[in-house]
Amino acid sequence: MIKRVIQFAVCLVISFGFIASVSAQGSSGTKVVYHIDDAESQGIKGLRNIRNHLDTAPNTTIIVVTHANGVDMLMEGAKDKKNNIEYAPLVSALKSRGVKFEVCEITLKNRNLKKDQFVLDADFTPSGVVRVADLQYKDGFAYIKP
Repeated sequence: MIKRVIQFAVCLVISFGFIASVSAQGSSGTKVVYHIDDAESQGIKGLRNIRNHLDTAPNTTIIVVTHANGVDMLMEGAKDKKNNIEYAPLVSALKSRGVKFEVCEITLKNRNLKKDQFVLDADFTPSGVVRVADLQYKDGFAYIKP
């Protein structure tokens, strides 16, 4: 009888541990990397996608990695040329919702740009391409290219 009670107690503890684990995973939300390498064709569309993404799934962790011409959307005073929309307020609004924006330092070097040319909401990463790959492979982020 005592053996059965102990087995039942062990099963109960294991079950509660499993339920707690599944519950914790479900509440953390999805992790997504948005990859932007051309501000002109992806900037506004990407920022709108991210806003809509968070409106629908607010627990999502989002990192935006920019490189090549994609870094242009994070430069001070940058605007979407087609619609004359300034990027900074849109970026700032998303940053306040937890989105992280990263600029490739290889692009800075290749284009002779300085970190102080970028909005304060921008962070920097040594390589945009390596960062995207690491987020996907090592950290389990889903990949979206608007």
